Amino acid sequence: MQAKSAKMTILSIETSTSVCSAALSVNGKTIASRIHRDGANHARLLPVYIDELLTELKSRALVLGAVALSEGPGSYTGLRIGASTAKGLCYGYSIPLIPIATTEVLCAALAAKHPLKEGDYLIPMIDARRMEVYTALYQIQNGSFVPKTNITAAIIDSEQAIPFGDGQNYIFGDGAAKCKDILSKNADFIDTIVPDAAEMGQLALRYLQNDSTRVSDADIAYYEPFYLKEFIAAKSHVKGLV
Repeated sequence: MQAKSAKMTILSIETSTSVCSAALSVNGKTIASRIHRDGANHARLLPVYIDELLTELKSRALVLGAVALSEGPGSYTGLRIGASTAKGLCYGYSIPLIPIATTEVLCAALAAKHPLKEGDYLIPMIDARRMEVYTALYQIQNGSFVPKTNITAAIIDSEQAIPFGDGQNYIFGDGAAKCKDILSKNADFIDTIVPDAAEMGQLALRYLQNDSTRVSDADIAYYEPFYLKEFIAAKSHVKGLV
């Protein structure tokens, strides 16, 4: 493994929503990335992105040291595509898998595009269909996103369903729009933020260096992404199928 190498190269994969992305980082800094925002084409696009990024890696004479995966919660199908791809790469290269909560990936995406300060509260929201979102509460402490509760899903029907901090709160992600007419809390709503693999490199490096959340070679086969909700198949509209 390359965990102690002077140049830690990590391939990050993010497929938890309708956005598909992948990125290469060296020592936490993104050097190449791909992203598609216009629909769920993960099964077609992700292999292409990864092939291009691995070609980039080879051209720079770098060695892949780990794979970071945005592990959910999120789209059941998207998470399965991302996880199976990540596990295959980890098997092939004999490198560790670094799962990262999609809510934290969203926090990193917000921080990359919006000025934040120490002590701010971040409430990422991922659309979970109907009037539900996946959410959590983080606070910025010493440059890190520190979880303040163990809430990972909430039904948007009252203010009590959403965790809030006692300072500046930011609500963001593709589930944020659902809350604007329901919540009267003093919070900034930002619904243009999406989870992006390009913002995962620093998070993944930190987890790898601390040896936390890392999935070893021996445990790869048993790893499952964080679905949170069971998959519910929609009723078929094809005549003759039930």
